[in-house]
Amino acid sequence: MEQPRKRAKPGRNPAPAGRTSRPRQAEVARLAGVSQATVSLVLSARGDGKGPAISDETRQRVLDAARDLGYVPDPAARRLAAARNNLLGVFSFTATFPTDVQHSYYPFLVGVEQEAAARGYDLVLFTGSSSGGAGAAGPDALSRVRLADGCLFLGRHVPRAELKRLVADGYPVVHLGRREELEGLAWVGADYVSASREVVAHLAELGHRRIVLVREDDDAPASTDRQRGFLEGLAAAGVPQGPEAVLRCADPGREITPERVRALVAGGVTAFVAEETDTGAAWRALNTAVREAGLACPRDVSLGLLGSPPADLAGEPVPMGFDIPRHRLGAAAVRLLAALVAGEEADEPLVACEFRRGRTAAARL
Repeated sequence: MEQPRKRAKPGRNPAPAGRTSRPRQAEVARLAGVSQATVSLVLSARGDGKGPAISDETRQRVLDAARDLGYVPDPAARRLAAARNNLLGVFSFTATFPTDVQHSYYPFLVGVEQEAAARGYDLVLFTGSSSGGAGAAGPDALSRVRLADGCLFLGRHVPRAELKRLVADGYPVVHLGRREELEGLAWVGADYVSASREVVAHLAELGHRRIVLVREDDDAPASTDRQRGFLEGLAAAGVPQGPEAVLRCADPGREITPERVRALVAGGVTAFVAEETDTGAAWRALNTAVREAGLACPRDVSLGLLGSPPADLAGEPVPMGFDIPRHRLGAAAVRLLAALVAGEEADEPLVACEFRRGRTAAARL
């Protein structure tokens, strides 16, 4: 079931006394309770009739907020904002840009390309990633994306300071994947919480009472969402969580060993689930450990995957879990970015994942 994103409520928080830094459009937008794109349109005094209509009430609220904060437009930023060339940027924070059809990001890009073409935009692919190329670590590493009218970002880990700077400058930015920790950053995402909860519910219906989640040891939103859904599923089914219900592994290949799996099974664990990541490390390690422990799946132990398996493991039995609607997410990201570029108010609901019954889970006798 799709869950609507929540909007921040408008509020008025005057600038602190004695501040020395120049107020940004993001602060004006927050004070006026509107988007940064709306602030940009009002403060640029655009009157060509081509942009979206802005009510007199909204316009006055923006002007009042700008006056309260002492906002003075940056001439360079205004010249940049006025340049529209029907280009949308796509920037990936993965080690290499995911253009291989077997890469998990490829379906995202298909959705992005098709939706952009339908809306009359060309795409600019920025391929300098966090390793090699121009990089993404320096203070101006993302400045080149401003060649496009707006930019879509993909990646499990992002340079927060750089993205915050783009947002604060009023540059249209959308992240593909939940990023609520970066205030003001627009994003689209899948409902991993509900999908993970459904996987646990299915295992509980099959009679499993000890279930363990294997995940990587970081705080990526996609991982935390899956863990939240997993724990909510255990609670809803009345399944004990226990001290090892979640195994966070810095190196799953070294930490999820056959000996550890055998010990957990001997202690009563009957099912494992793993999260999907860019590397597929958790699922690979779990599969390998179960096989080398001499356990048969699903006869001896049931397995689930919170996402889709890596392409190189596609020939193995289809795991029980869920499929991420990557094509739809890519299209939703472009819709949201195009709206921000046009200065329109827009939002995209979380996209529901599709449950996959697979062949790796069986009833516990």
